[in-house]
Amino acid sequence: MSIINDLKLEYKMGGITQRLIFWNVGLFAIPLIIFSILKLSGVDVSAVDWTSNFYNGDFFSLSSNPADLLWKPWSLLGYAFLHKGFLHILFNMLMLVFAARVFLTFFTQKQLFGIYVLSAIFAGLVYIAGYAFLPMLAGQITGMVGASAAIMAILIAAAIYAPYYNVRLLLIGTVKIWHVAIVFVVLDLINASVENSGGHIAHLAGAAFGFVYIKLLQNGTDLTIGVSRTLDFFGNLFKPKKKQPFTKVYRNTAPPTPKAAGMRSKNMTQQQIDDILDKISRSGYESLTKDEKDFLFKVGKN
Repeated sequence: MSIINDLKLEYKMGGITQRLIFWNVGLFAIPLIIFSILKLSGVDVSAVDWTSNFYNGDFFSLSSNPADLLWKPWSLLGYAFLHKGFLHILFNMLMLVFAARVFLTFFTQKQLFGIYVLSAIFAGLVYIAGYAFLPMLAGQITGMVGASAAIMAILIAAAIYAPYYNVRLLLIGTVKIWHVAIVFVVLDLINASVENSGGHIAHLAGAAFGFVYIKLLQNGTDLTIGVSRTLDFFGNLFKPKKKQPFTKVYRNTAPPTPKAAGMRSKNMTQQQIDDILDKISRSGYESLTKDEKDFLFKVGKN
């Protein structure tokens, strides 16, 4: 049980990168463990084989047929947490750690999760559209799983924001982050017409989302705000409310002394000044009313 407790503690204390890894690895490993136990128990599970029908098959994967979204809408995002095999998930999780480490140097945990979710949905829609409109793919019906498109968005976003950020690669040494990003984009462009065309198109869509995200963010628009607010809403919804200790308040019925009245007036004046200064910092001096300007002028003379 100590291992389970350690994992719980690591999940609770870890950041969003660790949690994404937990979710991806858990969704990959748990069904494998279940099927292994069933097989060892003599149960025939050939009809729901892990590698074909049950997990990566029609029910969970993102289908290239848009009509399939009607009966499994969850697949538009869920595919980004599923993987076909050990090497598939190993490479993706290593890339997630690499890309997220650079991304989190400049941005927040919530922005990382937001771009992961939104880019996965966007790449999924582009994947479906590719099979609907590209002549090379038209008429084919297939499925897709994998976090690659979302991870590509994180990598490209980091490279666009800080292209000259130095990263160390095993056996290569120190390179700029944009060098890594351009290699993956070029490889996807080359392989899009060779093999797994839909997957590489989704990767490129993720890269495009990462580019657009940073450009809009630099102009003052954060696309991940909606995801962050949703997280905050549900986080506060299920957060236990702290009970306030009972405190008894005694009312002083005696008339205030001149000194106390002066202190109260001073505090009220200072509060008014603070409120007006806050308004100036938010909207400028011209946003003040005539009374507020007169009040500041009067206080300044005193």
